[in-house]
Amino acid sequence: LYFNNFKELFIHFYGTVVNQPIAMNTTRKHVVWLDVVRLVAMFTVVCCHSADPFNFYPGEPPANIDEIKFWGAAYGAFLRPCVPLFVMITGALLLPVRGEISAFYKKRISRVFWPFLIWSVIYNLFPWFTGLLGLNPEIILDFFPYSGEEAARQSLNVSLGYIAKMPLNFSLLDVHMWYIYLLIGLYLYLPIFSAWVEKASEKAKLWFLVAWGITGLLPYYYQFVSPYIWGGCAWNSFNMLYYFAGFNGYLLLGHYLRNHDWSWSKTLSVCIPMFLAGYMVTFFGFRHMTALPQCTDEMLELFFTYNSLNVIMMTIPFFLIAKKVKVRSELIQRMLANLTVCGFGIYMIHYFFTGPGVVLMRNIGVPVPLQIPAAAVVAFGVSWLLVVFIRKISGKNAKYIVG
Repeated sequence: LYFNNFKELFIHFYGTVVNQPIAMNTTRKHVVWLDVVRLVAMFTVVCCHSADPFNFYPGEPPANIDEIKFWGAAYGAFLRPCVPLFVMITGALLLPVRGEISAFYKKRISRVFWPFLIWSVIYNLFPWFTGLLGLNPEIILDFFPYSGEEAARQSLNVSLGYIAKMPLNFSLLDVHMWYIYLLIGLYLYLPIFSAWVEKASEKAKLWFLVAWGITGLLPYYYQFVSPYIWGGCAWNSFNMLYYFAGFNGYLLLGHYLRNHDWSWSKTLSVCIPMFLAGYMVTFFGFRHMTALPQCTDEMLELFFTYNSLNVIMMTIPFFLIAKKVKVRSELIQRMLANLTVCGFGIYMIHYFFTGPGVVLMRNIGVPVPLQIPAAAVVAFGVSWLLVVFIRKISGKNAKYIVG
């Protein structure tokens, strides 16, 4: 009886999830397996940020700090494909670009710009709000492990200083917004890249991906051998393969793999060894670098770099295995389609809940190995429901708030 009453309430309030038909793009067929990839990308990015309080522990270290650091590295390494998967989805859906370029820019960039602007301001004003409420400055570190003493001052001037710098970069209070700067850049580049993708043969695309894969080794060359290679020098940052490097490779990879399908046996025989090899390099490399006394920020992130060969090797299996998942339940299909609608909003707001989610799991005694996924489930669920609520009450204006 209680289950039926709850179900009726859920259907009534969140009708966009279970009652509305799946939103169909008028020019492209809706692809359910890409919704599955998006679910994986969304949940892994929330998990990734739930690992931040483990890898960047603020305050006095507890007695079990070694266990915390181990699980932070184990999950952090496993979750590196989260951002590349988002870029691959973009490439799979939008390459080649259809229609007028001006219409593409207007639709895509405006959809991300206004929510980005609104939520960036909210994040940067958050420490000041906590001061107005009389909360302890230490609570800021519970929400944002990256933030430091300056943010903990709870000063309006500090918050306004962060906001003034938004045209240049994100702050330590909205670290996840780095991706939006990248996304806008990818949107600006997509129509240009699309002209080549549309005319290129499958063999030409594959050779581009091979060259891009080679550039995935360059972060390690720069760190361990020399800062310069292939014509790069003090007066030239653009080396021979510079134009094949970066996230545009993930755009093409998403487009390329969308059009190539393998059997389950071939998929698993390729993906499992590939993922394990990439994971071992990522995990043990990260543990090695963080154990060095002279570890810098750049060294800390070296083996976590998204555009590195080891992360590429982990991302491809995530994408191909998610592609093989068949969703036959109409209810699940509609919920996945709703996630597609709400996904950008979830990305905008989830960072408010990952840190407190970890604090909650610690306080209720969840075992350390389970704290990150448990906190992610809470943060993901709360964010999704809140975005549905915002879309429900704001109607047509929702696109300006949550995309």
